[in-house]
Amino acid sequence: MRERAVDKGRMEQRAVQLSIGAVTLEGYLHIPPKARGMVIFAHGSGSSRNSPRNLYVARALNKAGLATLLPDLLTAKEEAEDDLTARLRFDISLLASRLVGATDWLSKNASTMNFNVGYFGASTGAAVAIVAAAERPKIKAIVSRGGRPDLAKSALSLVKAPTLLIVGGEDDVVIGLNQRAYDQLGAEKELVVIPGATHLFEEPGTLEEVAQLASNWFTKHFGG
Repeated sequence: MRERAVDKGRMEQRAVQLSIGAVTLEGYLHIPPKARGMVIFAHGSGSSRNSPRNLYVARALNKAGLATLLPDLLTAKEEAEDDLTARLRFDISLLASRLVGATDWLSKNASTMNFNVGYFGASTGAAVAIVAAAERPKIKAIVSRGGRPDLAKSALSLVKAPTLLIVGGEDDVVIGLNQRAYDQLGAEKELVVIPGATHLFEEPGTLEEVAQLASNWFTKHFGG
């Protein structure tokens, strides 16, 4: 595991490289003292490990005693291609295979192999997280922020991880998509609509509420 320190705000993240099959992916890893579990982030369409919203949520999870891994699910070359075509950001199968690879990477490293693992997915990353969790039934919990779980299709009924769907109250179309996905989920589930929030949760206090809900969900299902 190659790593170096990176200051992303007030919480230090470790820059790591993940070898997954034939590709190497960049990521940020933080393990607070006595961490109670590990949360891997699946970023939304066109986003990356540098997403300010996901970094904010990661820092909140770290303060709650949870470790976090924010991996890019595309290589730099693939990201450059996707910037032009917007094709790979919707390749849920490819991205889910990379998330599974990141999960397996954790299990092979001494400092991370014993953690309970959960997924935090934003936008299309929610579908990526659900598809990956259907392939890795040991995943303990999933949280979706403004997600598109409907894109996970048949995996919704297969996933066993307790799943929390968080949607902004002003995000009408996505609320409907989440309600339909919620009906298809076969595991323990909850749908929370945050009043006044739009798709990106940019309104004062809304992202803080997302972070608190996520911290509570993961802590509960990791076993306290």
